[in-house]
Amino acid sequence: MNTAFPTWQAFFAMGGYAFYVWLSVIVTLSALLGLVMHTLWQRRQLLADIRRRLSREQRISQSKKSVVAAQHTADPVSSGSSREKLL
Repeated sequence: MNTAFPTWQAFFAMGGYAFYVWLSVIVTLSALLGLVMHTLWQRRQLLADIRRRLSREQRISQSKKSVVAAQHTADPVSSGSSREKLL
């Protein structure tokens, strides 16, 4: 098997085009890294938003339950006659 570059120095020199080759490699890898970081950041933000919404829905549900429970304890069961209420 014949390699394209006889030495590591020749590989890193890229036949005189090292600046352009390695610059393009760096730009490509940094763009990919930026996409990965942005995706992870968006995922974290989305999960935090979901947690906030669920927490809010739970608080609203508990609040409604406590209001209903308070209404039931404040109002006696309407089993009494209407005459008693009038007196």
